[in-house]
Formats: sequence, C-alpha cells, structure tokens
Amino acid sequence: MRSTRELIALAKARPGQLNYAGASGGIIHIAAEVFKFMAGLDMTYVPYKGGSPALIALVSGQVQLMFPTAGTVAPHLKSSRLRALAITATQRSSLFPDLPTIAATGLPGYESVAHFALLAPAKTPVAVINRLNQEIVRVLAQAEVKAEFNHVGIEPVGSTPAQLAATMKSEMERIGKTIKAAGIRAE
Repeated sequence: MRSTRELIALAKARPGQLNYAGASGGIIHIAAEVFKFMAGLDMTYVPYKGGSPALIALVSGQVQLMFPTAGTVAPHLKSSRLRALAITATQRSSLFPDLPTIAATGLPGYESVAHFALLAPAKTPVAVINRLNQEIVRVLAQAEVKAEFNHVGIEPVGSTPAQLAATMKSEMERIGKTIKAAGIRAE
C-alpha cells in the first residue's frame, strides 16, 4: 500500500481485518479514530500502554497501521522499516516535504495535529500572560530552538493567547463527535 486511497480501498475490501495501534485516548488513537470515522471504515483498534509499545508493534508487524508522531518514526522511515503514506496536517510539512497530506490524497477535510501549549492558572494577570507570550514567541523564533524542535519532529509555532484559545475550542468541537462516537476514554 502506497497511498491514503489504497489504504481506504484495502480497509473497505477487508472490513474488520486491519489493525491499528495506539495509546488509549492519546493523539495517535484519536487521529486513527477520526480517519476511520471520516472514511467510514471498519478497522480494529489495538490499545497499547503508550506510543512506544504501539510503535514496536507496528515495526514488528503485529499491527498494520498507526498514526504516530513524526519524531518517533523518523528513524524507522530512514531505515525503510516503515513506509509513510501521508501526513495528518492540512499542509505539507517542512520536515517531510515529499509526503502529501491525507486530505489531499484520499480523505478531503481530514486533519489531526498535536498541539502543545503553555497554560497558566486562570487568575494570572493579563500583563504576566502577555509578557510570557512575547518571550515564548521570541524564543520559538530562534533558529537553534527551531532546529531542536525539528530534530524531534515538531514544527514550533508561536501564537497569541486568543489564537490558542480559539484553536483549543475549535479542536474540541471538531473531534468531540468522533471521540463520543468511538467511545474513547483516557486511561
């Protein structure tokens, strides 16, 4: 299988026969569930106690697919132990520029991206929040900091507190339906 379209066709031809790995309630589990839900597929979820055991199961052939984070699979892609079909973001990644997006190659509208954020207590003064935000955005823009993040498969993006709040609200609404439909619970 070499593309998202081929994966969808195979899963539809073999309902319930493809297994995918993930850590219950984690981003790799949710990314797969959103994919399965949007494509109308019947695939079997195999839960693991974390992303590392799930990745070991994928590399060893115990499961057929996984939606891992970029940093965890890069060495396996370079050694050809795994084949990447597409990325889960809506835009191509500068870390993997040759990989198309899932949305562009078989499942329009699909997106699953891990967001990392720095949060503070609700009663933190706005002036403190704004100062922290300015400094974080400044640091994230530094070439050496970007390089360190990229080394582990993360593309850092600085935003404002309002943009973060909007992103979090949008993500909760967007994937909430899938989480409920799939009965996902964090362990």
